[in-house]
Amino acid sequence: MNTAVASRTALVTWYALFALISMAANLASQKIAWSLYNGPFPIPLAVCIGTGVGLIVKYALDKGWIFHYEHRSVAHGIQTFARYVVMGLATTAVFWAMEFAAQALFHSETARLAGGAIGLTLGYIAKYQLDKRFVFA
Repeated sequence: MNTAVASRTALVTWYALFALISMAANLASQKIAWSLYNGPFPIPLAVCIGTGVGLIVKYALDKGWIFHYEHRSVAHGIQTFARYVVMGLATTAVFWAMEFAAQALFHSETARLAGGAIGLTLGYIAKYQLDKRFVFA
């Protein structure tokens, strides 16, 4: 196997692993929020909390391990994170649509979390390309 193929394979493997870690953090924090909160709108609140946790975990892993990116200053770091968030808005819409659709169709937490996992997977495939071109370029 040539070096370019090995390098690409390693990148895909690490990116997939980090996506799984982020997905687990997202869905686990949703589960925790869902179990702790009994007020109005528990599903949207759990999804928002999970999204925030997953975003922070994925950003830290992508920045350091996938893109080997270093900030020039605190202001540059804030700008980079802001671009990361903006690029994630469309992919988050895909994730949320899948998760809420699964909830609406099947009315179960298991279906909702499975829909979320499918939506996250689709979103991460697109997110890598967006991040490579617009965030960590």
